[in-house]
Amino acid sequence: MRVVSLVPSVTETLSAWGVEPVACTRFCDRADLPHVGGTKDPDIAAILDLAPDLVVMDTEENTLEAHRELVGHGLEVHVTEVTDLAAVGAELSRLASRLGVAPPPESVPGSGPPPTARALVPIWRRPWMAIGPRTYGGSVLRHLGLEVVTPGGGPYEEFTPGEVPVDVVVVPDEPYAFGERHRGELEALAPGAPVVYVDGRDLFWWGSRTPAAVGRLGRALV
Repeated sequence: MRVVSLVPSVTETLSAWGVEPVACTRFCDRADLPHVGGTKDPDIAAILDLAPDLVVMDTEENTLEAHRELVGHGLEVHVTEVTDLAAVGAELSRLASRLGVAPPPESVPGSGPPPTARALVPIWRRPWMAIGPRTYGGSVLRHLGLEVVTPGGGPYEEFTPGEVPVDVVVVPDEPYAFGERHRGELEALAPGAPVVYVDGRDLFWWGSRTPAAVGRLGRALV
């Protein structure tokens, strides 16, 4: 089957399953494959030229406009949606069924203990934005004992430094490339709370990496 993946985590999962996409986005970790634009701005003409049997998209990563355009051109599109750690296994099974493959079983972690601390997870600056509890990353951290908070409890919100009282600031390196040069600003987001850097892909990419990613995040947050 000729598959175009417009979802970086799906591209990684397909590779782990031995399914070689014919193309992917420039944000995928496959420099050896043809790239067909980004997740939000895919090159529709390039995708059509590849004549794929299936295009894989995601409600979080891709746009409804691109989905409508691809479907309008008669392409088969499979859409994934994962906003909770508990949904990973079923979504992987659904994808595998659509592809007609039998991947190795993934030991996706189950429910963890109730959260014992509150976390702020910034994903952008200027303006400052953070993820909320109703996201995949939020559910992963909840499994690890951290309740992710935003001012209004939404999935993605702008916030003002010092607005939300938290116990720790968890800082992924994507989508914004936060690093040590931002430490002063990050410490000011919640004065007195420690700043912990984590791998953004481990926090936000679900799929074949999930079991190991949850373990790495747990060790980083100890």
